[in-house]
Amino acid sequence: MTLAGCSVTVADPDYTPPPPLPAIEQLKQAPLTDPAPFAAGEDVLAFVTADRNIVCALTSARGPHLNLPYEANNFGDPDNTKLATVPVAHCELAVYPAPAAADVSDNCSGTGLGYLGGAALLTPDRARYGECRSGVTQMETEYGPKGRAGGPVSELPVLADGGNLERNGLRCSAYRFGVACGNVSAGVGFFISRDHYELIAAKGKNAQTAPAQASKTP
Repeated sequence: MTLAGCSVTVADPDYTPPPPLPAIEQLKQAPLTDPAPFAAGEDVLAFVTADRNIVCALTSARGPHLNLPYEANNFGDPDNTKLATVPVAHCELAVYPAPAAADVSDNCSGTGLGYLGGAALLTPDRARYGECRSGVTQMETEYGPKGRAGGPVSELPVLADGGNLERNGLRCSAYRFGVACGNVSAGVGFFISRDHYELIAAKGKNAQTAPAQASKTP
């Protein structure tokens, strides 16, 4: 008679999982994901997070005009083709913190708009949180508290936790229940989630703002 061996795994009560990596380290160390399933137009990668709270695009800008697959834009207008094309990473949230006073980078003068949270933009040398706009983001329209799914965001693929995409020197990774985007070589980036955000400057200085109770939608 032959007895089959077996083993039992017992959890170590003293085990403490390591803390999550800082945003730039996550972008450096996480394996790159195959970009093919995330193609969203010519030279654009786009995704949503598994909890449908964040949508992002690794794309291009001409001046203030972004080539976004989930929002109407003027990127391709003939007048704008004269502007320099710059790689960017852009993200929107359905539920999000308000921008800290120190991070308000535009007074929206003369536009009648407010500087609101819910959007983050990365260029090769700078990260920004918030923008001048009225109303809600497209992500809120579809997945916010009063949203209705079925628009362009709902058609985008999910980037699984730990996934890491790269386009033109910029990377975005889904982790820590949020998204980090950065220019790894320059040490510039951001991390965003539903209850807080961080902006990483070129010198590596982190600015974490907006605790959970500051989460809001317009």
